[in-house]
Amino acid sequence: MNPAASPAAPAPAAAPLFELDRATVVRGPARVLHDLSLTIPLGQHTAILGPNGCGKSTFIKLISRELYPLAREGDAPVKVFGLRRWNVGELRNRLGLVTSDLTRDLQQMPYLRVEDAVVTGFFSSFVVPPHRQVDPGMRARARRALEQVRATALADRQVAELSTGEMRRVLIARALVHEPEALLLDEPTAGLDLVARRHFLELMRELARRGITLVLVTHHIEEIIPEIDRVLLLRDGAVYADGSRADLLTDAHLSHAFGGPVRVRHEGAFYSADLVHA
Repeated sequence: MNPAASPAAPAPAAAPLFELDRATVVRGPARVLHDLSLTIPLGQHTAILGPNGCGKSTFIKLISRELYPLAREGDAPVKVFGLRRWNVGELRNRLGLVTSDLTRDLQQMPYLRVEDAVVTGFFSSFVVPPHRQVDPGMRARARRALEQVRATALADRQVAELSTGEMRRVLIARALVHEPEALLLDEPTAGLDLVARRHFLELMRELARRGITLVLVTHHIEEIIPEIDRVLLLRDGAVYADGSRADLLTDAHLSHAFGGPVRVRHEGAFYSADLVHA
């Protein structure tokens, strides 16, 4: 009789997408993040919500390595995919970034075609570096990414001519050329009209259903699509509350986080909020 087979060892747990462990950031005389701690697993769509000045932009700059937390002995205050140090170009293979800063920088490039702007995503640059070449495979992946966001018709237009809604789709395509595991989105519908906003939210839902982890950083609860269930509320550079959107998107929580009377409304699977006037 054969001895019973030993049970297989459990697979190691995947490293979280983001880990912040008491991260503190000082800019000039101001402390903009105060011992900020949060963990976002890969696969958990999450919204980071809060008023202007609560630390949302600083969080994004920490992840993109534009800012660094105060150093301390022991473990690193910030990890992405379990790593305390990483090459930004390599990180873009796994994490796509969509911010208004990218819109401004790309639209300042003269005569930049949309397809070429998407191709620059391979190099984490706004131009193709002189020592690098664009091969046919990159072109094919750039066109496929534009097709995925329904922006193929924009390929030959100049980036500087695009509307805000068109530019958001181009930025998503630029992030998708690497087929990333996650997207970090900074107030992606800011500046969009009502129709363009609805189309963009539909695109976000498609990306979530495709298995791309979405981390949405915003102060607009209308951007929190149904696929995003976890909400982190920031206030004064720290986490004020962390839970499901049903638990946190309430009059009481948002009024406290935003520092004024807020009334939350439900419209089907979406939320919206209004300021209560005396």
